[in-house]
Amino acid sequence: MKFTAIRENHLFGKAYRGGKKAGGKSCSVYVLKDRQARRYMLARPDKRYINRIGISASKKIGGAVARNRAKRVIRESLRQIMAETRLKTGYLVVIAAREYATECRMQDVKRDLQRAFTKLDMFFEDRTS
Repeated sequence: MKFTAIRENHLFGKAYRGGKKAGGKSCSVYVLKDRQARRYMLARPDKRYINRIGISASKKIGGAVARNRAKRVIRESLRQIMAETRLKTGYLVVIAAREYATECRMQDVKRDLQRAFTKLDMFFEDRTS
């Protein structure tokens, strides 16, 4: 599943400053209600709200190869989470990689992301039980 990326630096800054934060060993997750969510929903043919997602990896993590690997692992973990469960929509979600993301397995990153999303109350509750 392809998701809409955050490209503007000011949106990363807004999420860092005003968003709720949860973190693990491999990454930190910042979530902020998207003020432009309605505009994006109306522009889509299926008229659904979406999350805009940004993944960042600073130079503290390492060289370009290490940063790209960290972002690739986080992106794939996020894809798997989104395929398995439903996330709430209409948010700016920024995921900041940490140094441990380059040396751990994808399952560890996925577990950290799931814990962070649970702590931030981003999953829909299953009402069938």
